[in-house]
Amino acid sequence: MRKSQLIPISPWRLPLMAIVISLLFCLLLWKLLSLQVMNSDRGSEFLRDQGEARYLRNAVIPAYRGLISDRRGEPLAVSAPVVSLWADPARLAASERVAELAVLIDLSESQLREKLERYANKRFMYLQRRMSPERARPVLDAKFPGVGSDREYRRYYPAGEVAAHVVGLTNIDGKGIEGLELSYDQHLASQSGRKQVIKDRHGNVVRDVGELRAPVFGRDLTLSIDLRLQYLAHRELHTAIKLTGARAGSVVTMDSRTGEVLALANFPFYNPNNLRGVEPGQRRNRALIDAFEPGSTMKPVAVAAALHSGKFSPQTLIDTAPGRIQVGRKVLHDPVNYGEIDLARVVVKSSQVGMVKVALALDAQAVWQMYRGFGFGVHPGTGFPGESSGVLPYREKWRPIERATLAYGHGLTATPLQLAQAYSVFANAGRRVSPSLLRLEPEDVVSERVLSRPLAAQMLEILEGVTADIGTGKRARVAGYRVGGKTGTAHKASAGGYSDNRYLALFVGVAPISDPRLVTVVLLDEPAGDRYHGGEVAAPVFSRVMAGALRLLNIVPDQITHQIAAAEAV
Repeated sequence: MRKSQLIPISPWRLPLMAIVISLLFCLLLWKLLSLQVMNSDRGSEFLRDQGEARYLRNAVIPAYRGLISDRRGEPLAVSAPVVSLWADPARLAASERVAELAVLIDLSESQLREKLERYANKRFMYLQRRMSPERARPVLDAKFPGVGSDREYRRYYPAGEVAAHVVGLTNIDGKGIEGLELSYDQHLASQSGRKQVIKDRHGNVVRDVGELRAPVFGRDLTLSIDLRLQYLAHRELHTAIKLTGARAGSVVTMDSRTGEVLALANFPFYNPNNLRGVEPGQRRNRALIDAFEPGSTMKPVAVAAALHSGKFSPQTLIDTAPGRIQVGRKVLHDPVNYGEIDLARVVVKSSQVGMVKVALALDAQAVWQMYRGFGFGVHPGTGFPGESSGVLPYREKWRPIERATLAYGHGLTATPLQLAQAYSVFANAGRRVSPSLLRLEPEDVVSERVLSRPLAAQMLEILEGVTADIGTGKRARVAGYRVGGKTGTAHKASAGGYSDNRYLALFVGVAPISDPRLVTVVLLDEPAGDRYHGGEVAAPVFSRVMAGALRLLNIVPDQITHQIAAAEAV
C-alpha cells in the first residue's frame, strides 16, 4: 500500500483569501453606509424614490368656491359635495362586470365598452363627473375592479331660474363663465390643496401621510338682490308675458338712495342647474345688456332740462293745436288735439307736439349735457360682463328733427338699468347714484348732484300727475301710496325705418312720492294684439311689483297722511 502524497499549499494563498474577503466586506459595508446613512448620495435618493413610488401618491384636497348670497343671507350659489368616479380601463375591461357597472352609471354596455376601448392605452379615465353621493354610493359599494372615486364640489343654484341672469354660471371645472360668477371669479375661486397618501397595489388609499399644500377656500359674495323682491319681479313678469304674448321682457327695482339693485328679472329665463336644451338667448341678461330706444320715458328728462334752463316752469303754457306739428319733412301727431296746456300737462298727457316745441326752444347742447348727467351713454359701472352703455349721439350742429326726436326718446338707446338710474335722480332729491349689484355699506354709496333739490321735487309732482285719472299711467297706481312715473310706447327700429306693428311697452316709476325709496322699470318687448301701449300693459305690472315691494320692505303708506296734510293746509 502506497502512502498518499500531500499537495503543498502556497504560503500566500490563505492571506490572499483573507484580504479578498475583507475587501468584499468593506465594499459591502461602504455600500450600506452610502445607501442608508449618507443622505447626500444620489444613488440612495434614487433607490428611496423608487421604493416610495410603489406606494406613495400625491392626492388632491378639494376646496369649495365662495358662497353667493342675497342681501339677507339667502344662498344663491353654493358648492355642494359631489363624487367623480374614475377607472383603470385595463383592469375594468378585463373584468366580467362591465354590464353591471353600465347600469349603475346610466350607460349602455356598448357605450361603456366603447369608452374603455378609447382609453385602452391609459391608466385613468373618468366614468362620471360630479355625481351626487347618493348616486355614487351603489357603485362604490359594489367594489368594481379598477374603479375609484374622488371628492369634488359642484355649483348649485338654490333659486334656480329666478336669479340665474344675475348670478350666472360656472363650467364643469368650477370656473365662472357668465354673470357675477364670471365678474368675481377671482374673488370666489378656490385653490385645491395637495397631500401625500399611501396606496396599495389596487390604488386604494391606506393612510394619509401628510399635507403638502393647504387648500384655499373661495371668499363669499353678498349681492344687493333681495330674494323676496326677486321672486316677486320674476312672478309678475312671467304672468305679464303670458297675458300680453310679449316676446321678451325685463323688470328692474332699485333702491333710489343707494343705487342697489334689489330685483332684476328677465324673460326668457333658464334653469342654471339644468342647461339641457337652453338657447344662448335665454341666458342673456337683457336688463343690463340689451339697449333700446326708450321712447316717451325720456320726456321727463327733457322737461327737467327745460326747467333747469330757466325758460320754463311747470305752469308755462304751450299751444299744441291743432294736434300735429311739422319738423322738416316729418309730421308728428298727438292722439287728440290738447290745445293750450301747461308744461306739466305735456308730460301727463305725453304730448308729442308739446314736447317738440319745448325741445326746439332749448339749446341742444344743454339737453345733451342733461341726458349725460342722468347717465345715458355712460357705462353703469356694475362690472357685469357685457353691460351696455347705450348710445347717446353727439352733434356739433343739431338738425331740428334730431333735437325733436331726442326729446321724445328716439335716436338714442338705453338699458332698463340705465332708466332706473335716471329716474333715481328725481327720487333722490336731484342726486344720481351709481347702480350696484353688490350690497353696499353707507360709506360705499357713490352719488353726484344733477338737479337742484327744488327742481327734483317739481319733477316728482309732475310724475305723480301721470298716474292721476287724467294721466296715461293711471293703471300704475298702488293702493295707499303716492306713485309717480312715465309711460312709454316706442316703435321698434327695422330695416329702412321703424316698424308699424312692433312696439316696446314701458313704464318707469317712483314710490312713495312723499319720501321716495324705490324706482322700478318694466319693459315688455313686442306685446301681441291691440293692447301694446305702456300705460295698458306695462303700468299694471309696475303696480303689482311696486305694491309687493313696498309691503315686503315695510315702507309706510303715505297717501292718507298726504291728504290729511293737504286738507289742513287749506
